[in-house]
Amino acid sequence: MRTIVAVLAGGALGTGARLLVDLVLPHGGAAFPIGTFLVNLCGSFVLGVLVARVWPVAPEWLRAGLGPGLLGSFTTFSALAVSAVDLSSAGAGVVAAVYVTTSVVGGVTAAALGIRLGAPAAAPPPIGPEE
Repeated sequence: MRTIVAVLAGGALGTGARLLVDLVLPHGGAAFPIGTFLVNLCGSFVLGVLVARVWPVAPEWLRAGLGPGLLGSFTTFSALAVSAVDLSSAGAGVVAAVYVTTSVVGGVTAAALGIRLGAPAAAPPPIGPEE
């Protein structure tokens, strides 16, 4: 039950944050969907950090609340797809192709960077002779 509540709470927070971004950075037609682009890159990076830093020590309910709940509702593939179709329908096929390509490459890069930066630092080697 705790896991379900965590996903619901995370989902509500992520959806609210996503709506806020869409209100601040509206898009449509032939304009590059910067809000959706930034949300997906940011979400990929944050998830990468969480997977590297938090997942190894967090309880299952917290991982579910932060991953599928919060970040799953904040970032969406469907928003990327709709934006790409809107761009294409508005006659901006090249912009749509650039958007999809940069979103996928940028998202994977952001996730990898998040994992790298979020990984705990290795313990320094002992100083002096070993006993």
